[in-house]
Amino acid sequence: MIERIWIILAAALVIVAAAFLWRNNVSAAFVTATLGAVAWFLSYRAQIRARLAATEVDAENLETNEDSHEK
Repeated sequence: MIERIWIILAAALVIVAAAFLWRNNVSAAFVTATLGAVAWFLSYRAQIRARLAATEVDAENLETNEDSHEK
């Protein structure tokens, strides 16, 4: 869920940056586009964290299953 929020925020910031650029406000466009890029990277980071957490849970489940089969 948090990944989608970051993606939506990134898209909105890029659209706002385009509007600033269209109005010839280059400074505001740069800052807004930079914030959009940061939001996109935070989205990517959240996706990676979710995948790592899922992988750790799968590894723990596999380890638990192997231990129960050995007994």
